[in-house]
Amino acid sequence: MTAHTGIIFPGQGSQSIGMLSALADQFPLVQQTFEEASEVLQMDLWALASEGPAEELNKTENTQPAMLTAGMAVYRVWISQGGPAGELMAGHSLGEYTALAAAGSLDFRDAVGLVAARGSFMQEAAPAGQGAMAAVLGLDDAAVKALCEQAAEGEVAEAVNFNSPGQVVIAGDRSAIERAIVLAKEAGAKRALLLPVSVPSHCALMAPAAEQLSAMLETVEIKPPEIPVLHNVDVSVSDSAEAIREKLVQQLYRPVRWVEIIQAMKKQGMEQLIEPGPGKVLTGLGKRIEKTLTFLPVADPVSLEKALESCNV
Repeated sequence: MTAHTGIIFPGQGSQSIGMLSALADQFPLVQQTFEEASEVLQMDLWALASEGPAEELNKTENTQPAMLTAGMAVYRVWISQGGPAGELMAGHSLGEYTALAAAGSLDFRDAVGLVAARGSFMQEAAPAGQGAMAAVLGLDDAAVKALCEQAAEGEVAEAVNFNSPGQVVIAGDRSAIERAIVLAKEAGAKRALLLPVSVPSHCALMAPAAEQLSAMLETVEIKPPEIPVLHNVDVSVSDSAEAIREKLVQQLYRPVRWVEIIQAMKKQGMEQLIEPGPGKVLTGLGKRIEKTLTFLPVADPVSLEKALESCNV
């Protein structure tokens, strides 16, 4: 009997030049999915993902559709090979859009256009250099929140990604985040370092982007998901289009509660979680959150085979 299976989709930060090339060599579905996205964007997304340059792929307005498409491509291959569709889904930050597309709530093409615009809105809200994000390792959540308050000094400094116990990402104005890094080290953090991202996601600086996203979401059809999707902002599932829109808007300027999402999946009976997409970021985090769950990344033919075997396919 197959174990109860959930699906978790990665967000920004898992992209790399050449991602999914081995899988694409074996499964035409990968490139077909990228071709669909390329039509929407009117650019060759597969060429960008395969050949770079890295600085173009890492621009948030390109990273977001590339990662959504990568996650969807791997999920389609997974389903085509008999992998279970999953009983519960979630996605880290941007990955929530991939989850909603995979669950049939968002049309894939609509989702591609949405996240490309989302990336542009985010970049406009905080021009390059104005904001920053940093990872703080080795302090508890309360300590990180306290040092953000101390570092703010009238600017924005917030704890925005609760990724695993002892790993919190902070975001805000660059100068405030630099002050927070110093305070974190003084407080005994194992590491506190700036992340190579172009926008400070999930903090108050994203409020203008959220307004623009809200207007755009009104133009897109959203259906009740066929598979429940846990939202980043409140670790709940939604059936109504209105509620899903509101949670996607709030997600831009509110924290990603990833630790609680993985705990909720365990509580709801999931025994193994599949991570379709490049990298193994969520698998690494998940193992630190819930040691009793099995995490299976799927990014190439070898990991696909291993995950299918685990599901008795």
